[in-house]
Amino acid sequence: MDEKKELTSLDGQQVKSLVEAATLWLKTNAQLVNSLNVFPIPDGDTGSNMMMTLQSGWNEIAVTNDDNVGAVFGAVAKGALMGARGNSGVILSQFWRGIARAVEGQPILTKELYVKALNEARNTAYKGVVRPVEGTILTVLKDTAAEVEAGIDGCRTFEDVFALTVAAADRSVNRTPELLPVLKQAGVVDSGGKGLFFIFEGFLRYIRNESVTENPNQIEIKALTDMIEEESVEPGQDYEVIVDFIPTEELVLEVFYRRLEDIGVSIQVGEGDGMYRMHIHVPTENLYAPINYILSIGTVTKVAIENLMIQLDGNGQPTAAPVACTPIEPGQIGVVAVSPGEGISRVLASLGAAYIIRGGQTMNPSTEEILNAVNSLNTDKVIILPNNKNIILAANNAITHCDKRVAVIRSKNIPQGISALLQLDPEGDFDEIVEAMNESLTEVQSGEITNSVRSVDLNGVQVEEGQVIVLHNGELIIARDSVMDALKGFCERVGLENYNSMSLFYGQMISEEDAKAAVAELSALYPNVEIEVHFGGQPHYQYLISVE
Repeated sequence: MDEKKELTSLDGQQVKSLVEAATLWLKTNAQLVNSLNVFPIPDGDTGSNMMMTLQSGWNEIAVTNDDNVGAVFGAVAKGALMGARGNSGVILSQFWRGIARAVEGQPILTKELYVKALNEARNTAYKGVVRPVEGTILTVLKDTAAEVEAGIDGCRTFEDVFALTVAAADRSVNRTPELLPVLKQAGVVDSGGKGLFFIFEGFLRYIRNESVTENPNQIEIKALTDMIEEESVEPGQDYEVIVDFIPTEELVLEVFYRRLEDIGVSIQVGEGDGMYRMHIHVPTENLYAPINYILSIGTVTKVAIENLMIQLDGNGQPTAAPVACTPIEPGQIGVVAVSPGEGISRVLASLGAAYIIRGGQTMNPSTEEILNAVNSLNTDKVIILPNNKNIILAANNAITHCDKRVAVIRSKNIPQGISALLQLDPEGDFDEIVEAMNESLTEVQSGEITNSVRSVDLNGVQVEEGQVIVLHNGELIIARDSVMDALKGFCERVGLENYNSMSLFYGQMISEEDAKAAVAELSALYPNVEIEVHFGGQPHYQYLISVE
């Protein structure tokens, strides 16, 4: 008889194993959770954020020998709180915080205490969100807690308890499209709720001695750290280019490698059930050659470009060129701003940002990173510009652990962040500057241009996989077959002729030559509008747009 299946209580070390299993199972399924994105944009990161948040929790207990359940859950909650990334990660950290509260000081976990823990986790998670939305991870947690409480008397062992939990979570996840119409439109379930389901399923798989590192039905691309070994950078290898893509036809690897060898060196390819990741080092003149080649044979879902030769350390390894931020004196107002790209970082710094956190979609900074940035400034008055809707909650979470006077401006994109920074007077009154920054958010129109990763009918827009799509103030508005047509479509929809200026920030997928050509064409169409172009360096998005 399997002793695990007969467990009627759990000690601290068994809880430790539960958390480990949940972490590994969520990691195994992170790409699936990422894919459950409402908008068909190539930067879904819910699974990654939840996984990294839980990983931080696991790191706190990885070497503990404590048998006390309260102590183990308390450590998980502490780690998850500091490691929380994105809205889903922050809510998940509150889940663990609630559990820790319920079991504080308890030596073992019983069925009754588990019910109490789920209920407290639900209460804590809901309290952590200003405007809770049903049809999300919160609903899944609420439904699951209620079903477990109602059915716990019928459970003899923890296998029964976790089986009940998983079934309840699954039912709730499948109901989310009925509660949140945008999910039904997009044809997906809630990604955060699905992530929570995998955590519960990890518990059950541990009890049943089932694998938590293999999923034959899951498309899996090796993590970059697993795919790419440490390597030296030689002169002539100016850029590292990484492309995730889905080939249109079966990929003949011999031909694929041969073509890439004509472009660059250090070629590596990861594969997972029809999806591929390509890594290559190229000279400057071939920067866009691998991207253009892959576009000719498939659909690009993600691109990352790194300048390898900006600066080399003593070992010949590349290091990032620092962004010169505005020095801050005690008593002045310091601004911490989040930036997705090198070029945008320099713009933010030039406008007065005192600290730049590299982040954005797919790379949301943790609560701890934001807190460290605030504490690093030599002043007790700090303003945070998240510049991404998925970072606001983590920023708000960070300031609750800070003794300084800190305000979070709800900037949801880079154009809003820039508009807010224009209101900065380091010597000004803190409350007045915060008010002016908040007011400025409504004065700018924002646009984002990227490629769709799937076909969808959303907001009345029919989108085919691979098409160029446009978001206006965060809402999908049009789909086009080319980037230039997408730019023109955005200008038409916002009525650009009625505005004074437009700024374009081009990303890693766009060359300077193409960006300047786009500006020239748009300027001819809108001669009375001042149109500027800047290198943004952001991944995933060909252009970020600001209209004022």
